[in-house]
Amino acid sequence: MKKLIYLASICCVMLFASCEDFLTVSSPDKVTTGNFWKNLKEAEATMASVYAQLYHGDSYATSEVRWPVEAFRTDLYTMGTDAINYQTWTDIYKFTYTNGNTQFSYYYQDLYRGINFANQVLEYVPQIPEDGITEAKRSELMAEAHFMRGYYHLMLVLNWEKIIIRDKYLTDQADLNKPLSDRIACWNFVIDELKSGTALPTTRPSTELGRATSGAAHAYLGFAYLTRAYEESAQETQHLADALTALNAVTGYELVSGDALIDMFNGRNKNCKESIFEVQYSSNTDNGARYYSWIHNFIASGELGGWDEILPNDFLVSEFKKEGKISNNGRYDERIYNTLFFKDEYWNDGTGKIWGYEYDDLHYYWKVDEDGNYLDENNNIIKKEELEEKGVKIFYDRPSFRRFTPRELSEMDKRCNFNIPLMRYVNVLLMKAEVLNKQGHPEQAIPIINDIRAKHGNMPAMTGTSQAEVQVQIEHERIIEFPLESYRWYDLRRWGKLAETLGSRGFVEGKHNFFPIPLWEINANPALNSTAEETTESVSYTHLTL
Repeated sequence: MKKLIYLASICCVMLFASCEDFLTVSSPDKVTTGNFWKNLKEAEATMASVYAQLYHGDSYATSEVRWPVEAFRTDLYTMGTDAINYQTWTDIYKFTYTNGNTQFSYYYQDLYRGINFANQVLEYVPQIPEDGITEAKRSELMAEAHFMRGYYHLMLVLNWEKIIIRDKYLTDQADLNKPLSDRIACWNFVIDELKSGTALPTTRPSTELGRATSGAAHAYLGFAYLTRAYEESAQETQHLADALTALNAVTGYELVSGDALIDMFNGRNKNCKESIFEVQYSSNTDNGARYYSWIHNFIASGELGGWDEILPNDFLVSEFKKEGKISNNGRYDERIYNTLFFKDEYWNDGTGKIWGYEYDDLHYYWKVDEDGNYLDENNNIIKKEELEEKGVKIFYDRPSFRRFTPRELSEMDKRCNFNIPLMRYVNVLLMKAEVLNKQGHPEQAIPIINDIRAKHGNMPAMTGTSQAEVQVQIEHERIIEFPLESYRWYDLRRWGKLAETLGSRGFVEGKHNFFPIPLWEINANPALNSTAEETTESVSYTHLTL
């Protein structure tokens, strides 16, 4: 696959040319727009490049761009002992970033690269000769490119207040200098693109698993309308109605539970019946392909042999435990066990549920004095091996993520082939419940919430019946349903709760609701008419090799 993507990449080199006469020079590989776009195979190569931008770069960047940018500024996580060494991550966490921050600059750049490839498909697929492609496949590729262009623009609109709409393939350097569009125009464009994507097939053959479907287009269309309803109060009623229509069109999916749910996040249950859209990974390295990552090392705590980058904070843990041990099996909500390792009898029952270990086996230390001598329970110096024999240990609780960690300890030092779920059916259901409740129908939202609680949490029905109580329950369900799935920031902003939730961390209303346009874009694009802010050093503080 990498060879195909490389060929497609050559086709877009004109976009990044710095001098105009380069446009008239033939590629040294003899690949040009004049001889490349001849058949379906070549169109599929460029489409592969559209999807490739979901990886955010190399095998490290997937995690080291995605989670610092999407997760660290929310209220559900704390930075691990290694993460605090990287200034650009810390700046996002503390809201001390400037427009020179490399991490969200990479994120921004990758989204526009995906848009560029989608624009190539939309420009040249109509020009493929009739003997090179069927009309049905041509239409499908066009719908797919529109969806992906809409998806990338949506992610930009969710993270930047105003963006540059890139609605055509650029062959003239002058077209690079384009101003920001107002937010209404941005939303209109995103919604039109996602609507075009609804023409996609409802299912894909096994050879095309992971590619967008009409279900994905309808799900993101519903998400776009729901978000927009909170922003445009005058149009709220219509946007909510449109959101519900789109979400109701997401059919053919169902919730999974137990191991099937856990395995959505460890590579053992990819593209399952709950999954609507997910980033695809493989440990296969044939032909030099590198569609694997080190997600498991990024997510895993130091106790588990990981890099200790991101950990659940006290608030997230307390939200999971909020209702107490009232599940149908006498434990907390099942989702805490699916998501976290934490000090609980479940993880200390003598069966070695954590890779053959008990939780306490991995979370203890020995007392030492200032000279480094080991001490027993009476503070007498003792040899380490005697400590082990006597079992003199101090146990501690340091919750960490189970999601995106492997089922076997031996997999920790191997390449990671876990897919990243981007849109699950449970999200569609919770968005539907939110729309119905906001429309004044809590009685229609409650059964949806209870179905999720029973299937995913093994929990009894929710209490409360009023619109306000249902909204509180929806907020609770979204917190415990989507850790590491990057929806929390957009939820808080939609509900107007960023300042009250994150003010103590340095968040300033009106300043940090969206990221600033990256400095490199401002410097390269005079049409923005913007003044650059104070910048951080233009270096990467992470493991990235971009």
